[in-house]
Amino acid sequence: MQTTDHKNIKTVVCIALISENDQILISKRPPKKHLSGFWEFPGGKVEAGETPENALIREIKEELNIDISRNCIAPLTFSEFDYNNFHLLLLLYVCRKWEGEPQSMEKNLLKWVKPNMLREYKMPPADDALIYSIQDLFY
Repeated sequence: MQTTDHKNIKTVVCIALISENDQILISKRPPKKHLSGFWEFPGGKVEAGETPENALIREIKEELNIDISRNCIAPLTFSEFDYNNFHLLLLLYVCRKWEGEPQSMEKNLLKWVKPNMLREYKMPPADDALIYSIQDLFY
């Protein structure tokens, strides 16, 4: 069956930063943004001509003021979600080693959460779909 629905596809990268005590960093979306008040894994859009890994390194520096190395990130899984005006492809990476202390450069709330507690936080559908893969790393 052929579809006539030609929505733009937005590719977004996100990261599960895993602390030494096996907690995951999540960030609360700011007011006045799409899905404000939801919690998400830090990351952002892949720009035209940019690789997902380079986008992730750039976005994490901009959002959290930490440096992650290409050698210390690994792709874990992805999810897709069909929003009203675009189709989202969300690529999840994991990282256990970085330089600096994560701090929100955009004044978003940050929280370290045990993997088994991630479902206690309201997340956008695409992020929520990633939780099982993260929990599989620990259990």
